[in-house]
Amino acid sequence: MSSAAFPEVKPNRMGADAPREAAAEKPRGDGNGDGNSLEAAKAAVPFVIVPHPQKTKKDRSFGAVMASTALGILVAYFIGRSGWFTPGDDIGYYLGLVGGVLMLLLLLYPLRKHVAALRNWGAVKHWFSVHMILGISGPILVLAHSTFHMRSTNAAVALVCMLVVAGSGIVGRFFYTKVHRGLYGEKLNLKELQAESGLESAQIKSRLHFAPAAEKQLADFQAFALAKREGLGGDTIRFLQLGMRRYGTYRACRDELAVALRAAANARGWDEAKYQRRLKAATDLAAEFLGATQRVAEFGVYDRLLQLWHVAHVPLVYLLVISAIAHVVAVHMY
Repeated sequence: MSSAAFPEVKPNRMGADAPREAAAEKPRGDGNGDGNSLEAAKAAVPFVIVPHPQKTKKDRSFGAVMASTALGILVAYFIGRSGWFTPGDDIGYYLGLVGGVLMLLLLLYPLRKHVAALRNWGAVKHWFSVHMILGISGPILVLAHSTFHMRSTNAAVALVCMLVVAGSGIVGRFFYTKVHRGLYGEKLNLKELQAESGLESAQIKSRLHFAPAAEKQLADFQAFALAKREGLGGDTIRFLQLGMRRYGTYRACRDELAVALRAAANARGWDEAKYQRRLKAATDLAAEFLGATQRVAEFGVYDRLLQLWHVAHVPLVYLLVISAIAHVVAVHMY
């Protein structure tokens, strides 16, 4: 059998043992003259499953924000419930004051868009990072100030408004990361996202040609995910179905790949470790394709949600400012 029957061996992250594995794969007859079927099985499987060259690193910045927020709340809870102070004594008062000032400084970020003099004070991403830090630290200090008790109506209203605005900010950050490169990156557009995800080429599916059933599963998922829908209702239904459909497609692909590679392992005489390496490379490739397809399909929905979030978030901020002023006035009057 000529070497042209096999795809070219390419360097990949499997390491230097790939050429040795390829050289070690010799035809193994079964003693019954069934060499043709073994040769056919071997020709159907590529020597090396090459991972996608444009694989995008998973962004974990939002997870870091959530973890730091949770840790801050936990620290505030232990400090507030420690009994070291009350909301009305010096420590409690200044915790609330500093937290309130930090939240007022949050208004500088939207103000930058409307005041020309502020636009030259640093890059937008630095303003956004400061805005995010203030949006976490301010409410945490106020929570510590409250000692996690609501002792009056005005305090309860101010605290609830603050929690609503802080929660809205976290939701907004989530939407933001879905339509930007990371937490501080520039905004993507759909064409850029498709190019970054590698969906404009057939490389992923061509490298899985030895398992046509799995390849068809990927093609069907892509057709479903990227099909044009009429109206918000169709987009919403597809959006809600994507996660479960992606999971089901991945499981089906994994099973098909396992069967195809097991046949190749038996034909070529692979050991179990080698079979598992090939299977992992193939399933990682399928998972990467499915994830990239889902992200492209969800992009338009998250972009629209981010725009709607901006509309809803601004009135909530004004409500927080009003309730905080009313709380401060009530504290000093009574």
